[in-house]
Amino acid sequence: MALTWPALKDPDEVKDYSLNWAALLGASDTITSSTWTIDDGDGLTIDSDSNNSTATTVWLSSGTAGTNYSLVNRIVTAGGRTFDQTVRLKVRAK
Repeated sequence: MALTWPALKDPDEVKDYSLNWAALLGASDTITSSTWTIDDGDGLTIDSDSNNSTATTVWLSSGTAGTNYSLVNRIVTAGGRTFDQTVRLKVRAK
């Protein structure tokens, strides 16, 4: 099931968006790597990304006004698990 970030993004903004994986990981597992991809739509740019032991962050710029984008965050954990989460982001001129 895809999540939707509640905040809209203007095409001129450079903003960070995060996912908290703590509830899924539980007390004994941690994130060892995170990869973000844009699943559909052109014009949105991934500037950088990072993670700590329980959360991931992606910095996004550009985007086409009126477009809904889907991003996929794939994490790999110290326990050997791989999880994907799709998130939708609306780009609108403010």
